[in-house]
Amino acid sequence: MSSPKSTSHQQAIDQFVLLWGEMASAWGINKTMAQIHALLYAEAKPLDTDTIMSQLSISRGNANMNLRSLMQWQLVQKVHFKGERKDFYTAEKDVWNIVAIIVHERQQREIAPIKENLAECIHVFEEEGVQSEEEKEFKERIEQFVELLEMFDRFTKAMLPYINKKNLTFLKHLVKLAEAHQTLKGSKKETKPKAENE
Repeated sequence: MSSPKSTSHQQAIDQFVLLWGEMASAWGINKTMAQIHALLYAEAKPLDTDTIMSQLSISRGNANMNLRSLMQWQLVQKVHFKGERKDFYTAEKDVWNIVAIIVHERQQREIAPIKENLAECIHVFEEEGVQSEEEKEFKERIEQFVELLEMFDRFTKAMLPYINKKNLTFLKHLVKLAEAHQTLKGSKKETKPKAENE
């Protein structure tokens, strides 16, 4: 059993669960699924289904369905305790792993289907043949979209293994390099009009 929490500790957990639930749509996760994950992330010890239902005021069916989804995403693991008949659950606590998992899942569930559907659009043109200049230009625009998504897919697969705390120094250097490049581009844009006015 967990020791009783202070009022401020419980308020912080409640606020975190509420915030994580509200952010859910931006992460491609439904609100209840996000709140269950937030609660398990915030708690030091695993919780059973009854406790999760009580804390979040949700039904058993809702809790079980979303716990299964979280386990499929590998954001939550089932834990067994000797002598206990109930199932307990705990969340992945490494925030780097959480972000990497969510990015990977969203890519598989959202980006990959879009890429496949766009490839089908190109296939239609290839079967029927391009009839006009307008069709040719449209086909090229779709191909550019597919190319972008393929590059994003490759970039994500290449970078995700490096998204972890031990590579924080490397990631900071990478961000600084990108920021320096943006600053350089910005300064060039600012100086160009001055040169034209002289």
